[in-house]
Amino acid sequence: MAQPTPRIIKETQNLAKDKVQGIEVTPNPANFKHFFVIISGPPNTPYEGGVFDVELLLPDDYPMSPPKCVFNTKIYHPNIDNLGRICLDVLKDKWSPALQIRSILLSIQVLLSSPNPDDPLNNEAANLWKANEAQALMKAREFTLKYAKKH
Repeated sequence: MAQPTPRIIKETQNLAKDKVQGIEVTPNPANFKHFFVIISGPPNTPYEGGVFDVELLLPDDYPMSPPKCVFNTKIYHPNIDNLGRICLDVLKDKWSPALQIRSILLSIQVLLSSPNPDDPLNNEAANLWKANEAQALMKAREFTLKYAKKH
């Protein structure tokens, strides 16, 4: 079986030692390229109080290619579709091998605080965000209360 690269070992150790507020990362003991992530909804957002289950997978050629991240918790957000896929520049064309798992998780956390309806993956949510932000925020809050398990 393949062994983790020194980089993956170091990043995993750093994530365990220097925790990111609002984010819990647990490496899958059976697969060093698979991480279970819990992201707490940021304060003063419709996601506040929610707990979002995310999985992060490192590709075989990491860090040359970005990790794959998927929300397992249903969420109403213009940049996250109903399959949990995330539209985020650092997971696509803005990826750089200089970035780390930590920077990706922080970017996802920021995305929850600052949705970008101009680069949507969920067109319905993006259109509502643009047409009636208050209603979109209400709907996002409803999804959080219904689907994001509490602390």
